[in-house]
Amino acid sequence: MTYLSPAKINLFLHVTSKRPDGYHNLQTIFQLLNYCDEISLDYREDGIINRLSGNESIPQDQDLAIRSATILKKMTGSKGGVDIGIAKKIPIGGGLGGGSSNAATVLIALNKLWSLNLSKEKLMHIGQNLGADVPVFVNCHSSWGEGIGEILTPITLPKYFYLIVSIDKHISTKEIFTHKALTMSPVQRKIADFSMVSNPHNDCLDAAIHLEGEIEEALTHLDSTENHLGIARMTGSGCCVFVAFEKEKDALIANNKLPSQWFGFVAKAIDKSPLHNWGVAKW
Repeated sequence: MTYLSPAKINLFLHVTSKRPDGYHNLQTIFQLLNYCDEISLDYREDGIINRLSGNESIPQDQDLAIRSATILKKMTGSKGGVDIGIAKKIPIGGGLGGGSSNAATVLIALNKLWSLNLSKEKLMHIGQNLGADVPVFVNCHSSWGEGIGEILTPITLPKYFYLIVSIDKHISTKEIFTHKALTMSPVQRKIADFSMVSNPHNDCLDAAIHLEGEIEEALTHLDSTENHLGIARMTGSGCCVFVAFEKEKDALIANNKLPSQWFGFVAKAIDKSPLHNWGVAKW
């Protein structure tokens, strides 16, 4: 079976406090996109978990798709194995959640393939231990996120078209959250207080620009595009940036005018993941 594994952007990202465990509490909106990796899974009788293709730049034992399968097998005692092939489209390490989405897709698919019948809540708990973005992909819905990203409230958002730009650089999340330029937004908001223009700031932005100045160049370029909505923003802890458009044709025109050193793509906002109604997890 082949499953779609969608990207996300953070419409804003506020760091509200540092936790005793070293993680940070956040407030954010996860917007799912119709831009997806494809993950193929084939059952193995011998119990081996094997990566056939995809994520070749990442050692197999660090690949979140493989780690999710390994942890699920260990926790459930399943005798099944799987061959996993990943056709990558989502840029790696850009704040688009590709690795977390792959992990969530594998959890959901293996729950079916290995006949585990785990609940959504159980899969989300397993996913949380793999990465802060995994739960939203298991939950399969664009959401208001709090805590470290595991406290989720599904929301419906405008179906804008987003031009997402990768500068083909990578900054580790650890570098961002330990950087002196990381800002904080200690005043916590409620969903009712949020609007697309209220405070779309990303508290990781200053630290990211300090580490990789090209991010600021990309934001300035996107703010100069015609017919866009609001301001250009950075997603997650970087380095990908994005801007919204009401009409797809305007986003495509802007994409065609990108400087050649950057990679861009246009994606539409979606409320629900492609996995939402596939019945691959026992909800």
